[in-house]
Parts: sequence; C-alpha cells; structure tokens
Amino acid sequence: MQTTSLPMTSAASRSIRRFAIGLNGIVLTVVAGCGKEPAATPPVPVVQVMTVAQRDVPIRMEWVGSLDGDINAVIRPQVTGYLIQRHYHEGELVNKGQLLFEIDSRTFDAALEEAKGVRARHFAHYETTKANLARVKPLAARNAVSQKDLDDATGAEQTAKAQLAAAEAALKTARLNLGFTRIVSPVKGIAGIAKAQIGDLLSPSMSSELTTVSVVDPIKVYFNISEREYFRVARAASGGTPEHVPLELILVDGSVYPHPGKFALLNRQVDPATGTFKVAALFPNPRNLLRPGQYGRIRATTSVDKGALLVPQRAVTEIQGKYLLAVVGAGNKVDVRPVTMGERVGSEWIVGQGLQAGETVVVEGIQKVRPGGIVNPQPFVPTAAPNAVSGPASTPTHRD
Repeated sequence: MQTTSLPMTSAASRSIRRFAIGLNGIVLTVVAGCGKEPAATPPVPVVQVMTVAQRDVPIRMEWVGSLDGDINAVIRPQVTGYLIQRHYHEGELVNKGQLLFEIDSRTFDAALEEAKGVRARHFAHYETTKANLARVKPLAARNAVSQKDLDDATGAEQTAKAQLAAAEAALKTARLNLGFTRIVSPVKGIAGIAKAQIGDLLSPSMSSELTTVSVVDPIKVYFNISEREYFRVARAASGGTPEHVPLELILVDGSVYPHPGKFALLNRQVDPATGTFKVAALFPNPRNLLRPGQYGRIRATTSVDKGALLVPQRAVTEIQGKYLLAVVGAGNKVDVRPVTMGERVGSEWIVGQGLQAGETVVVEGIQKVRPGGIVNPQPFVPTAAPNAVSGPASTPTHRD
C-alpha cells in the first residue's frame, strides 16, 4: 500500500521549530542542574563588640628624664701636698662644713710661722717710721729741720706702711693655705666615692677631682620638651606659670613616686639641633631614695576631658590618614563610619567626633564586616585595664 505525504504549511513549520528549541533548552537546564548543588547561604560573621564608654579623663604628657643633684659640688684640692686622711664614709650623707680629706700640713704650718715673723718685723719698722715722722713734723713747722728731712721721714713712713700691708696679706695667704689642708664639704649632701687614696700627692692641677657631694633633697630631673608641648604646658597653667602644673615621677619599676614635683627652670632658648627646650623639675627626696644618674618618666596633667568617649585602640582602623569605626546598629547591621580621634589613653582612644555615647562598636573581627552587613555580636572582654594618657594619636612614644 503506498502512502502519500501531504504538503506542510509554513506556519506549522515555524511552530515545530519553536517547540524543538524550547524542549532543547529544558533538557539542557535539567542536565546542568544535575551537575552541581544549589548555592549555600554564607554564615553570619561572629564579632566581639563593646558599648562606648564615657568618663572624665585626665589629659597628660610624658617625657623621659634623667635625675641629677640640685647642687653637685666637685671637691678638688687647692694646695699641693700628700693626702694623709679621709674623714667620711663614701656614699653617705655629709653635713655642710664636715671634714672630708686632710693634707699633710707641716709645710704650711712652717710657712704660716714665717709669715707671722715677717709681718712682725714690718710692723716694728712701720711703728718706728711713724714715730719719727711724728717728731719731724713739728720741727719742720718751726723751720728747725729742712724740708728734705720732712720728705724723707714721710716717704719712709709710707714705705713701711706698704710693706706692712704686704706682710699682712702674705700672712692671710699662709693661713688660707693651711686651712686648705683640711678639705670640708661646702654643702649638705651625698658624698661620692673618693678618687684619691691615702699617700697620693694632690695638687690643684690634678686631672680628677677628689669626690663630688650632691644635694639630693630636692632632686632635679632634666628632660626635653618640644615647642608645642611648651605652649600646652603654659596654657595649662591657667594664666600662671608652668610651676603650677603638677608633675608626677614614674620610676623604672613602674611605680609612681609618692611626692609630686614642679617645674624649676626652662632653658633660655630652643636647642637648634633638637628643636626642644631643656627643662628641669624638682622633686622632694626626704629619704634620699633617688640618686643622680637614675632615669624616670615625668608626667604632667594638663587638663581633664569631661565626658570623653573612649574605645579600644584595636577597634580603630586607619586608612590613608582617615580613622574608621564599625558601629553595630539595629538588627545587628554594621555601619562603617569615619571618626575624629583625640588623645590615646593607655589601650583606649578618645573619639572626638562621629560617635555617640551608648553606641556599640566592633572590637574584634573588624576584617569580617562590611558596610550594611549583618553580624553576630558577642561581648568583648578586654585583656588589660586602661592606663594613663600617653599622648596624641600622632606620637605614640613622645608626648605632644
């Protein structure tokens, strides 16, 4: 039996082609779907947060200082002679006028006796010439003697008087030299180790001193401050002088010295090599605990920031000189905002602008957050308590 095919219209042909293409797309979609699993929703990042603290914070500046005696009296011999005795205990307190060293005085005793004899001879001669002049003057007035006799008597008296004055000066010098054989302390202070031994020949030209006596109550602390710091301290004095700004001394073991100090002096000019002033402060030292040569940190409280907002320093991100904080708001949504930072306070940082009290900031996990993202906030537990103010953001080591 022979089958006859019917002719196909153009409209039917286009419908078949569209169906075939659609079916092919469905097949490809099914095949592709069978090749991979559906995408999983990313987990919400866990971050540690804390509420912004607000409190009154003292603003301070700190400098590294070296301790020195208020007076350092360098003891040197003033005459030449052999050292025969040391009369003090090294490293202990000595009083003003206390005998420290003794030089062999026999030569100076003899010189003093000789000077006494010379002075006595000139005194006798002066008395003779003075008496002779007293006799000649009335005679000259009556023309009983010549004018030359009067002039000779006057000249002899004046010469004898000058010789007597020279002899008296030599006697004083002899007494002084004898006194210099007993070397005493000019101040009350701590005497250092002796640099001369018994039997050494001492002289004023010797290269080293005998010892040094330092006045350590009060003790002086030298440190350098910049020009900006100087103006801050001056403004903190409330129109007064820097002496009114209280100072603290932090010792090498981290403890705070119990006696407050005060500014004592400011050098007359800025050091052109460093751009700083040399400053000295005085601290009471009643127990002589502090000694010259030690080091410590000087801390000055210049003001108190009332109601300051503080965040941990680790919560702040710096990008090209800009400071950013990640703030967690309603629905645990993150807002990354620019802020203005102030002084550093130990491990914390004062926020000047851009943050409100009571807001929550991200401390740990900042690298996980993005603006507008959702986070899972957990409370942050600080590892260390905040410390004293250590300076501005731009100078973490030197205070400005």
